[in-house]
Amino acid sequence: MMCTNCVGVVVSRSGESGRLIVVVLASCGLVASFMQTLVVPLIPAFPRLLDASAADASWVVTVTLLAASVVTPVSGRLGDLYGKRRMVLISLGLLVAGSVVSALTSSLALMVVGRGLQGCAMGVIPLGISIMRDELAPERVGGAISLMSATLGVGGAVGLPVAALVAENADWHVLFWMSGALGLLCGAAILAVVPESPVRTPAPFDYFGALGLAAGLLCLLLPVVKGGTWGWTSLPTLGLGAAAVVVLAGWGWYQLRRRDPLVDLRVSARRPVLFTNLASIMVGFALYALALSFPQLLQAPASTGYGLGQTMVESGLALAPNGLVMMLLSPVSARLIARFGPRPTLMSGSLVIALGYGFAILLMDNVAELIFASVVIGAGVGIAYAAMPALIMGSVPVTETASANGLNSLMRAVGTATSSAVMAAMLAQLTITVGGVRVPSEFGFRATFAVAALAAVAGLVLAALVPKVREGKKLVSVAAG
Repeated sequence: MMCTNCVGVVVSRSGESGRLIVVVLASCGLVASFMQTLVVPLIPAFPRLLDASAADASWVVTVTLLAASVVTPVSGRLGDLYGKRRMVLISLGLLVAGSVVSALTSSLALMVVGRGLQGCAMGVIPLGISIMRDELAPERVGGAISLMSATLGVGGAVGLPVAALVAENADWHVLFWMSGALGLLCGAAILAVVPESPVRTPAPFDYFGALGLAAGLLCLLLPVVKGGTWGWTSLPTLGLGAAAVVVLAGWGWYQLRRRDPLVDLRVSARRPVLFTNLASIMVGFALYALALSFPQLLQAPASTGYGLGQTMVESGLALAPNGLVMMLLSPVSARLIARFGPRPTLMSGSLVIALGYGFAILLMDNVAELIFASVVIGAGVGIAYAAMPALIMGSVPVTETASANGLNSLMRAVGTATSSAVMAAMLAQLTITVGGVRVPSEFGFRATFAVAALAAVAGLVLAALVPKVREGKKLVSVAAG
């Protein structure tokens, strides 16, 4: 089938070939998302390990989020132009390079460089989704996309206890050697199994647009992530916020006047794309609220009367089912999309997330109750994440699927960054003193769960604003191939 305005022929692969492509791409997605939680168990120890202040050491986590946010939409566009498989390999190469740099150093500066390179791997997930659309047989696309979307949550949830076990029982540098080895294995599997997509966009790359987007996102996300440390009314926070408005406004003006923009804002402004991306911010916010608040509640001292006194490894294992249920539900998500369409599926996922946080507000007396609440939230996230690419790809030209999915991943990253700032600020303010140490209060945890539930409800409302008619036949057919 020849694509309009693209180069090449779409080849539908089924049978063993198609299954191997799905397995390899999903594995790459798991490894890429694992990078987000790789160092979480080491956060309290980083000031000592890197001979740095706690504020400076926090850049080891912050830089990964920033790099992922900036690189993901850019790598998507490069994939549309020069080959999606090629960009997956480059992304994995950056992951391996970052892992080696981090494994060989105890310097803060080099660690930040290494973690930044690791963050560049997040582009693998939207690129993989686009490859699946190009390569797989129609009947396999829906399930494959659901599985790939689930890796955004699965890798982080499953990776947390694995990283904690390694950090507690081996030299912390082993974590980075492990991530580098996983990156090499994924790269070799891509070379052996995944063909280069024939779908290309015959256009030049918008270098100035990429630079403008990177500058605007950094100005936007830095104060969101670091505002609690710098002070929300400090000059750096307010100055960067104002700069973000100016830079992104200028970038948008420039994009609208280019013949071949980095991001086609006219397409992005279509109601299905716009409201899906806005809903993605809310779902990303709700997902990260769990990652930030549940471990703290599980590890809070039992002497508080509500803390569960779990170790780092025990809390990680308690939350691992959250990620596993996302993976197990991917076939269910695909069936929901095929039966009801991606819009109702996204709405259903958002509703399930809100119910999960509702359970958490009421049921937080023991580990089993929190596991149950986290599994419900994970189920909702898995359902919602599966629906987003189907909505996006049904509303953009086939030649822009990678860049459009990259932009959607960026919206989720904006949600997680905002959640990180909001939840950290709430838990830091709503505290009690136990044994001379200030810890988040019971009310603080319930308040964070309530805010996350409201974010999920906002995602449901935004999903409801996606037009019904345009979604119907077109989007379901795209979800099916």
